[in-house]
Amino acid sequence: MATKKITFDPNSGVPYGANLTIYGGATFKAEFNIVDTSNAAYDFSGVGWTTKSEMVKSVGAGSTTVPTATFNVGFTSAADGKFQLTLPSTGTTSLAEGRYMYNVLVSSGTTVYNMINGNILVYQQISAQPS
Repeated sequence: MATKKITFDPNSGVPYGANLTIYGGATFKAEFNIVDTSNAAYDFSGVGWTTKSEMVKSVGAGSTTVPTATFNVGFTSAADGKFQLTLPSTGTTSLAEGRYMYNVLVSSGTTVYNMINGNILVYQQISAQPS
């Protein structure tokens, strides 16, 4: 998957929108480069930032706010504003095909920012027998 460049403005109160795709049975990874409003890398190394990301079935009939999956979120370079969301193949295999919503929350101390929101399309794996 390509790396997504996200502008993070903690004062705006509005998350950045980024849509993703997951293929059932495959390891999922999405990489993000976070920049500030001046287009400089956002430095997450100094204040003890923490991150969390979950996905839920999209709003509609039968939807719930109970997380369907919780992503592993890790800074690959906190000083350069780089992190990734991952979900192992064991986690993507059990996802039902459909549309989901997700968010990425970052926090510093007691302040929590909703940094990224978006939709996730989940496609089930297709198995075909060779002829």
